[in-house]
Amino acid sequence: MKTKVAAKPIEILLVEDSEGDVGLIEEVFEEAKIRNNLHIVEDGEEAILFLRGEKQFSGISRPDIILLDLNLPKKDGREVLEEIKEDDDLKNIPVVVLTTSKAEEDVLKSYNLHANAYVTKPVDFDQFIRVIKSIEDFWLEVVKLPSK
Repeated sequence: MKTKVAAKPIEILLVEDSEGDVGLIEEVFEEAKIRNNLHIVEDGEEAILFLRGEKQFSGISRPDIILLDLNLPKKDGREVLEEIKEDDDLKNIPVVVLTTSKAEEDVLKSYNLHANAYVTKPVDFDQFIRVIKSIEDFWLEVVKLPSK
C-alpha cells in the first residue's frame, strides 16, 4: 500500500486533557506517515486562545481540523464547540468530538452545535487505535478540507 504525501503538512489541533489518550493519538499519527503538525492543548481556554492566535499561540498556523474532547478543565468542550461554530473566522474548521461520553444528550447537543462528527473513545487499547486510524483515514485522506 502506497502512502500519500501531502503537499503541505496538515495542521491538527488536539484538545485533550488525558495524557494517556494524547500519547496514543501521537503514536498513531506518527505511524501513519501522514505529514501533519499535531498541536496539543489541555483545556478549553487554551483551545480558544490557540484558535484565535492569542498570547503564547501567536503566529501558529490555524488548524485544518480539530479533535475535541468534551470533558475539559477551565472551559468545557461543549462551550468551545459553540464558540468555534459561532465565530465567522473559525466555523468552517471541521470539529470531530472525541470523547468517552456515550450519552445521547451529548451526541445530540454536539450535533446541534454543528460538530462535524461525534466519536466515542473505546476503552479497549486496540479499538482505540483503530478508531484514531479511522478518523485519520477519513478526515486526512478522504475528505477535502477547506483551505484557510
